[in-house]
This record gives sequence, structure tokens and C-alpha cells, in this order.
Amino acid sequence: MTVSTFIRECEIRGQVTFTTEDVREATGLSSRYVITELQRQVARGRITIPYRGFYVVIPPQYALKGIIPPSYYINELMKAVGKPYYLCLLSAAAFHGAAHQRAMRTQVMTIAPRIKPSGMNKQLEWNYRQQIPSELLLTRNTEMGIVLYSNAELTAVDLIQFAGHIGGLQRAATVLSELIGEVDMGRIERVFPYTTMATLQRLGYISECILEEHEKAGELYVRINAFTPRWKNILLSNAAPVNQEDSANRWHVNENIEIEIDEL
Repeated sequence: MTVSTFIRECEIRGQVTFTTEDVREATGLSSRYVITELQRQVARGRITIPYRGFYVVIPPQYALKGIIPPSYYINELMKAVGKPYYLCLLSAAAFHGAAHQRAMRTQVMTIAPRIKPSGMNKQLEWNYRQQIPSELLLTRNTEMGIVLYSNAELTAVDLIQFAGHIGGLQRAATVLSELIGEVDMGRIERVFPYTTMATLQRLGYISECILEEHEKAGELYVRINAFTPRWKNILLSNAAPVNQEDSANRWHVNENIEIEIDEL
């Protein structure tokens, strides 16, 4: 079997992704020859390589531009890499209806060791946490399978915890203003083991004092107190000095930066 025939059979079976090892095993050809032939198929625009050793057959609807959205293959890619994942931050927020602040790249959360970004694919942005909370993930059908993404509660927490990855707390608060209606504070404590107390304090402060979501903030406050009664004084932003004129609040957050919600 030739490499071209292997790709053709993938198309017939509806198998849109494969690895270098898949081709080598099916054809019996040497790794060097397989890689050379796959590079030729990439040059011809028949397949693309979003990650080293991982290939995607380009379907007709994407043939003109030769760019395939990551939702088309991300689930299979992460299986090939052998890592748990979920679409996070702005990519997840868009699934929940908070789409005004779209990410330039698809934001993926996974675990260490870090994945070396591919120069051949600048559509993916990798983020990392110690554990992937599989019980807090949702699925959505795509053209060729499914994608996993964070539920509204985990998305809200991630926006604050990883605010630096999306442009800062100002942008996080703007996205949160769209997302907050989807957040169920009755389930928020399920996220607590996967985040920090400081993140929860900032989430509460922004919800109450910036977004004026007093009812949701009150529910969050009760659940944080039940989880841990120990509160520490923190800064809203660790990148700015203490605001000596800021008044005390129940979240023990010093408002040392000004946050204004962008008009949506």
C-alpha cells in the first residue's frame, strides 16, 4: 500500500486524522520514506499537519484556504498526544454565549509536561493546570466528533485565575459580565478544589462590586465561608501597588486597579 492509497482509504472510511505511526504500520514502509511522502502530500494541499506526527485530511470545504478549525480535530489530537484537555477561557466562554471577546486562537487547557508549540499551527494556544476536572466538562458535537469544554462555573473561575492569558482582569470582567447569567452558584463549590482562595475572592469582588450581581455574589460568599472561614487580605491585581485609600470590603480585596466593563 502506498501513502497516497492510505490517505484515500482514510477519506473513504471518514477517518480524517492519523499519525505517522498509523501510516507506517498500515504500509510497512520505513519511517523516513513515510515522512517524506507525507511532506509531499502536505505540499500538495491534500493533508495538513497541525502537530508534529499528527495529520488531518483536508476536507473540500476547507481546501481553498487550507486551514482547518481546531474543533475539527482537537479531540483526536489530544488522544494522540495522550493528555486530557478542555477548551477553556475565551473559547469556552463563546460556547456559553459570551462571544463578544473572541480569542484569536483556540485556547486549550491541559496538564504538564508542556506541549511544544508547533510553528506549523498557530491556531492553538496551550494553557496548563495541575489537574483536569473531568466532572466539570461538557461536550459539544462538531463536524467530525466532539470537543470538551469547561462548564460555566469552571470557565468563570478560569477567567479570573488565568486572566493574564486573555489580556488581564479588565477583559476577564467584561467576559464575565456576559457569562455570569449562566453561572450556577449552587454548583460553584465543585470548582473550589481546583482553584485558589485568592481567585475566589477576586471572583466574588468583581461579581459584587464591579458587575453588581449581588445575589450571585452573596451565594458565592456563603459557599466560600462554608469551604474555609480563613480569609487573607489580597490585591485585586498583583501587578500594581496597594491602594492606600481603598475602603474595606467583605472579600478582603484591595481595589488597586480600576476595572471598567467594555460596552458590548
